[in-house]
Amino acid sequence: MTAPQKWSMSLTGQPAGGRPVTVRADLPEWAYAAALAGLPYMAWDRLAALLAGRAPSAAWAHVGRGGAGPALARSAAAVSVPELVDAHRRAGVVVSLHGGEGYPAALAGDHEPAPVLFALGDPAAAAGPRVAVVGTRRCTGYGRDVAAELGRDLARAGVAVVSGLALGVDGAAHRGALGAGGAPPVAVVGSGLDVVYPRRHRDLWHQVAAAGLVLSEAPLGGRPEPWRFPARNRLLAALAHVVVVVETHASGGSMHTVRAAEARGVPVLAVPGPVRSPASAGANRLIAEGCAPACDSTDVLVALSLQTAGSPPASRPSAGAPDHRPPPSAGELPVLDALGWEAATVETLLQRTGLGPAAVTLALARLEEAGRARRTGGWWERVGGPGGPR
Repeated sequence: MTAPQKWSMSLTGQPAGGRPVTVRADLPEWAYAAALAGLPYMAWDRLAALLAGRAPSAAWAHVGRGGAGPALARSAAAVSVPELVDAHRRAGVVVSLHGGEGYPAALAGDHEPAPVLFALGDPAAAAGPRVAVVGTRRCTGYGRDVAAELGRDLARAGVAVVSGLALGVDGAAHRGALGAGGAPPVAVVGSGLDVVYPRRHRDLWHQVAAAGLVLSEAPLGGRPEPWRFPARNRLLAALAHVVVVVETHASGGSMHTVRAAEARGVPVLAVPGPVRSPASAGANRLIAEGCAPACDSTDVLVALSLQTAGSPPASRPSAGAPDHRPPPSAGELPVLDALGWEAATVETLLQRTGLGPAAVTLALARLEEAGRARRTGGWWERVGGPGGPR
């Protein structure tokens, strides 16, 4: 958590029929944002409106004066902000404000950003390539197996698996990722980070937090109310470079994530399923509507390569200039060497390296992100020039 910010004055709000709501100069701004987020029915858009043009402390005083209605003022009067600060610190929960220090870069530019985020784990887990694996809670054995395999194979390939820690597909994908010992998993949940939901995922919840990152818009004590989950799903889509739907019923909750991904230009893939299985009805419909099928992790990694190749390239050093780019990893080096200094297709690189499509496409995506390779049409080219940095 960021260090407490000092302010030159204290503000006091006086709710009708209640005790004053006081803003203390020795408390950090995130504390007042957390307090606001914990008020009844404080959806992200309502919170964003309260914080528009105001510091969180000023917004808290505004609510305390009845500026957002007497009911909210009475609720605020019952909150002890210092106790809230102590509770979050004891729980190890880091609080970040949109536009502030520690806020995940992957979410900062979203058109529907979370005004405040609560986190357990390592924020760096959300820094690399990310694929959201989503689906129904009422999945079949087929769906559970496919989700676990995708989670495992993507994590082994260095891709963070993003999901919602729900029953069914979400949990299977995260178990697969954890078992791979690869890229750390990332979860976005619909309750406070001390309110495990569903309860049977308590161990999985703690394992994901220990190995990766768990995010929420809800402060400590936030209940898993139904309205929180569609909002949670927009963050899943915003975090992902690619969304994969394993199994979903025709009108399942995963469709919220699909629509949110489409609104953000995030590619959506769907796992084909048995035509007589209601659990696959939504995924099969997505394929019929034009979504690419995901038959295995290779399909996902190819889509991920295409998506990350469209990202703004890193700075490209000229020949003889100091190279500040990260060195190529052991998985990237054979592809970089095979690329040489002449343009080549993916098929050519497959032949030169003897690697599989998944390994080559993921290495190219990472080399592109590091500014060591670029895509031009159907060709890949090395960046830096023959006399430049490797």
